[in-house]
Amino acid sequence: MRRYGCVLVYLYLVISLSTIDNKTLRLTQEEVEVLFLTQNLELLAEQMNITVADAAIAQAKLWENPSLTISEVNLWSTRSQREGEEVIIPPLFGSFGKNTEFSVELSQLIQTANKRGRLVRMEKVSKEMTIAQFEEVLRGLKTELRNTVYEMMYIQAYREVLYHQTRSLKQLTDSYARQVQEGNLAKSEWLRLQSALFEVDNELMEVEAEWNALQKKMKVLLHLPPDREIEVVIGETDQVHPDQLSLSRLIELATDHWPDLKLAGLQTNYMEKSLAFERAQRVPDLTLSANYDRFGGVWKDFVGFGVSIDLPVWNRNQGNMKAAWVRIEQSRLEARQQENRVWNEIAEAFTNYSLVYSFHNRISENPLLEELDGMMEVYTRNLMERNISMLEYIDFMEAYKSNKETILNTKKNLLRQLEELQYTVGTDIK
Repeated sequence: MRRYGCVLVYLYLVISLSTIDNKTLRLTQEEVEVLFLTQNLELLAEQMNITVADAAIAQAKLWENPSLTISEVNLWSTRSQREGEEVIIPPLFGSFGKNTEFSVELSQLIQTANKRGRLVRMEKVSKEMTIAQFEEVLRGLKTELRNTVYEMMYIQAYREVLYHQTRSLKQLTDSYARQVQEGNLAKSEWLRLQSALFEVDNELMEVEAEWNALQKKMKVLLHLPPDREIEVVIGETDQVHPDQLSLSRLIELATDHWPDLKLAGLQTNYMEKSLAFERAQRVPDLTLSANYDRFGGVWKDFVGFGVSIDLPVWNRNQGNMKAAWVRIEQSRLEARQQENRVWNEIAEAFTNYSLVYSFHNRISENPLLEELDGMMEVYTRNLMERNISMLEYIDFMEAYKSNKETILNTKKNLLRQLEELQYTVGTDIK
């Protein structure tokens, strides 16, 4: 049902992309992820490896081709060879094949010890490894996408803060410029406001450069044309209280979902299947044959059957079996190391998320922060009416921007830390 909903969203987005003349594309986070899953070229290319793995399984199921050998063909015969012959070799048809001898042999390799079945099982494990590798690529790209979305949301909000400051400062500088011309104010106060405006404009220019870099990154991830502008619709974001989580539960989730852990286990399984296949290689294969000989022996049309088998005297595949056994032990050690690394990464991410969540709550509960925008208007009006000094106004402007930046940055860090925790666990925990 969820997949059906994603398809509908994707069709809606495709129609929107092809029909809307406006170059700005406003997308929610869910719509961004739907476009990513259906249009990211790196993801689509990686997904093709699963089809390649299916083809390898189909190939492993195939029998070896039979072998046809035509030999002992005399392309000509001399008169001296035919002198004294009592039997003249008749032609096969017409005049073709007269006085011509040949033999035909058809052989078929028969694999013993269920080698083909063991190879198929190896390829099936290889396919599961390919799926785990695809999930790892998907996990990494999805994390990159979401962090880009969170960064865009932060830039959009912080840019509005700078726009707000710019409007207020522009209003004040225009008013002060008129007052300076009329001789009511000293030029130094106007220059101080102008300097503050230049500082905000300069920071706004840097923020716009960051925004352009995010635009490029997002359009590459979504495979969108360069003339599009992406705007993320900021909605309510889900937050998980750390008390609802536990380290043991997160480790349990990672055991079931972390692609690298699954890949490490599959690697060991693949090596075990490889050892079974190498052991089967000790048993020699059979080659069955049937041959026809025309005038090559006692009978003019001889039909015979045969079987051949290698004698495992010197080579009993000892080296390959030992190497396969060592690889099993090696993969087990690597799997244990991988588990230890993942458990510690989860503990670190969980602790960091708890710290950021606690700090975010303390900021959100501060009632003064909700009044900042209103206070900006009050301070601007009071400065124009000369109720406060220039120093007080500039101090408030810096405090306003610093507090706004802290609020937005903390919210962004909270989302990023949650995403980092989900990345280490290997699945969404919202």
